[in-house]
Amino acid sequence: MDKSKNKNFSGTASRLSAIASSVMDLHVRIALQEVDREKRRLISGGIFITIGAILLFIVLITFHLICYLFLDKFNSWEPQYNLLLIIAIDLFLAGINLKLGGKLVKGPYLPQTLEGLGKTTKAVLGKK
Repeated sequence: MDKSKNKNFSGTASRLSAIASSVMDLHVRIALQEVDREKRRLISGGIFITIGAILLFIVLITFHLICYLFLDKFNSWEPQYNLLLIIAIDLFLAGINLKLGGKLVKGPYLPQTLEGLGKTTKAVLGKK
């Protein structure tokens, strides 16, 4: 009787270990695919943020000079008010660029893996 219980336990443990091993292999493959995809997305997002920041910096320097000269010539404001107007425009443009760059960098983290782990846990625990 002890031998049959021992065989039954051994067989169950063997099956569970085979299921867990198979599922973990699947998760590793999915995770590697997702990491590769996420890596490309993160790198491209960082490159776009860098390019946008450099171009924005160059354009804003030029834009500042032109706007300041324009405002100084066509209105009677004090120079600091002209500069405050230019700063407000800069803040608006910087916010837009940071928002777009942040959306490129932000994203879901390994959704297929999380879903697969949930299914694995349910299968091992015997829940449907």
